[in-house]
Amino acid sequence: MQVAERGGFTHGGVALGLTQSAVSLKVKRLEDLVGKRVFDRTSRSIALTREGETLLAYARRMLALNDEAVRRLVAPAIAGRLRLGVADHFVPRNLAPLLARFARDYPEVRLEVEVGRSHELRAAQERGELDLVLGKRRDGETAGSAIWTEPIVWVAAPGWTAPEGRPLPVAMLPQGCMFRDRALAALARAGLGFEVVYTSASLLGVAAAAQAGFAVTVLGRSGLPPGLREQPGLPALGVAEMAVFGDAAGRTQLVAPLVLLIRDSLEAG
Repeated sequence: MQVAERGGFTHGGVALGLTQSAVSLKVKRLEDLVGKRVFDRTSRSIALTREGETLLAYARRMLALNDEAVRRLVAPAIAGRLRLGVADHFVPRNLAPLLARFARDYPEVRLEVEVGRSHELRAAQERGELDLVLGKRRDGETAGSAIWTEPIVWVAAPGWTAPEGRPLPVAMLPQGCMFRDRALAALARAGLGFEVVYTSASLLGVAAAAQAGFAVTVLGRSGLPPGLREQPGLPALGVAEMAVFGDAAGRTQLVAPLVLLIRDSLEAG
């Protein structure tokens, strides 16, 4: 796995604490065992064969099962109630499978999930209504524990084009949304006329307006739903940083496994 993920025997050996020759020998033994080539190698590059990709997928599944077994049988039991707020920018692609896995791994944890806008969820956390929030950091903010960044992009339905001689129609979340503030400010700086023609408190509602060809909108690149494509030619919007906010006193035992699972899910995705 390390050779495939790090792009070579040398880097893979560093990660494993082995020499390049030792790694090469292990790969040869593996190929002899399965009777197929795992890597296509040249003097300048290395790439997985089709059989190697299949083997890597099984290896990842085996490691995941091993980790689950260790958590179930070796780690101390984790139980309690965890009230989690999740920004809708993390929905729908990532959230459901992640929560399902957490429920399987920690059946004694009572997980209560609320999906909404980042700033509203964080306000609820500060009032003691939520224990943990997965949401966006605002520009220049240092609160919370960052877990990943991704580009913010303009998106529209395939084949959509901006109307000539008219303001750019945009679909946005309500005022207070970081994506909205950044997008409209970027259009204003570029001297581009625009009109907010659709506002929805739901990210899915905003996406639906764009999917229908009614307007253009902005989303994180990793969460594009079907029926939307990046729209070139509009001002760059930079990146968004997702972070974990809050850890009420005495909740660390519950929070840490969930944060670890979130990180693992994002890295694997």
